[in-house]
Amino acid sequence: MEIDIYLFGASGHCKVIIDIIASAQDLTIKGIVDDYPNQKELCDIPVFNTNSFGTFSDKQFIVSVGNNRTRKKIVDHLSAIYPIAVHSQAIVSKRAIIGEGTVIMACAVVNSDAFIGQHCIINTAAVIEHDCKIANYVHVSPNVTLAGNITVGEGTHLGIGATVIQGIKIGKWATIGAGSVVIRDVPDYAVVVGNPGKIIKYNVENE
Repeated sequence: MEIDIYLFGASGHCKVIIDIIASAQDLTIKGIVDDYPNQKELCDIPVFNTNSFGTFSDKQFIVSVGNNRTRKKIVDHLSAIYPIAVHSQAIVSKRAIIGEGTVIMACAVVNSDAFIGQHCIINTAAVIEHDCKIANYVHVSPNVTLAGNITVGEGTHLGIGATVIQGIKIGKWATIGAGSVVIRDVPDYAVVVGNPGKIIKYNVENE
């Protein structure tokens, strides 16, 4: 039986989620909702203004916004049902646990006993190895590789192509720069760049 689903956020990131859902046999996108829509449709799907959409609580939504803090704010104020969306070309272990609202893109790999929280983005060709624990609102960018038994705190963003060795703990709302190689634990809010990764500053604590 097909499930009707809506997306919140008519952005470029939304286009990728549209492709994920198009690859699934049991999900159908009925519309996209946006606070400030500048178009009436996206990829031939109608776009509705938030104020004129009606009720949300009885509908299934995926928040199609790439920014972690914005995604969290939307979820905090949007009472809805949140399914997960996994691309047909992703590989997800049957022993992995995936939280509500999370999206997993094409060619991503999530291995045995990995835990991925709610409203996360596991982007194209990312690798989440065994026993990793990914908290809510994390974005794992394309081609990121997380070795086994890594912990990533809430809201952290791992930039494209970053690599993290096994057993590392990364705090909440941290940023790992593109191409960085992380070989030491990362504290909350830290911004890490380079190979080996070094802290260059801290994000503002404005959750």
